[in-house]
Amino acid sequence: MVRLLAVAITIVAVVGLLVGVSLIGNSFRFSQTAVTIPGPDGDLAGVLTVPTGVESRGVVVMVHGDGAVEASQGGLYDPWFEGAADAGFATLSWSKPGVGESEGNWLSQSMDDRAAEVSAAIEWAIGAVDVPTDAIVLWGASQAGWVVPKVVRARDDIDAVVAVGPAINWLRQGRFNLLSELEREGVSAEERRVAVEESDKTRELLERGAAYSVYRTTTADPEAMSEDRWDFVLRNHGADATADLAASASQKLPVLLMVGNADRNVDVAETERVYGLIFGSSLIVRHVDGAHSLARSIVEDNEVIGTITAVLWPRALLGAGVIDDYTSFLSAVAR
Repeated sequence: MVRLLAVAITIVAVVGLLVGVSLIGNSFRFSQTAVTIPGPDGDLAGVLTVPTGVESRGVVVMVHGDGAVEASQGGLYDPWFEGAADAGFATLSWSKPGVGESEGNWLSQSMDDRAAEVSAAIEWAIGAVDVPTDAIVLWGASQAGWVVPKVVRARDDIDAVVAVGPAINWLRQGRFNLLSELEREGVSAEERRVAVEESDKTRELLERGAAYSVYRTTTADPEAMSEDRWDFVLRNHGADATADLAASASQKLPVLLMVGNADRNVDVAETERVYGLIFGSSLIVRHVDGAHSLARSIVEDNEVIGTITAVLWPRALLGAGVIDDYTSFLSAVAR
């Protein structure tokens, strides 16, 4: 009986400790309100995050990467929100069209459509009395690398850019990702040849503008794209950021490029080279010991560790120095 009581007390103590750690680990230095943003194809459900106790001096507008991303990415954006708040910046983020309460369908968008959506959100923010727009910073991750430069070149009110793991060319990025994953899986030379051949067939169909039915009868991929996804890729596979980056460079904005040393999605060496040639002294590059998302490799590659970290201490998901560098960059931004 005494032994059972001791075990019970131990369990309660451990659970209490974990709950306490989780409460502390998920306590962030910002406040957040829900907002509704009129978008080109319907209302977008978003969140406005502001610093606590101080007046905001600007706003970061977040531009998501690929996928059905919710405004806060299930809480994974919280460290970024806090980093901006510590620099005196609010953050505006919204769920992609068709995600959560947002209207529309993100898979029906081109990169130009996505850029128009971002501009619509900025216009809404400028007209909203409770959104600080004295300084406007664009934060874009991954696929946003084909969106943010379009917004910058079309506007004259952007003050800085934060680019997280952007690619330059859609097709080259896809091939880099394929080869990186094959290498990680340790496939044989024959398996590699078959995978590349299958990828080449898909690229040929894209170049021909083939209908989804043709793709489905041709592909041997066990994880074939859905029709909506095929149409999305068909619409965007020709994306290349070079021209938009070059056009946006004329504004001489400060650009923070953050790349993961273990990125298997994007050829960050190519990205850094192109950004360096285009932006020159306006560019700050930060190499992170992390994956494509800048998450620590161990939490990216181990689902159990990643889940536990996300629940108990989400700040520890990102590589060392990521948020500190982000906050420092924003602190130096001024109109």
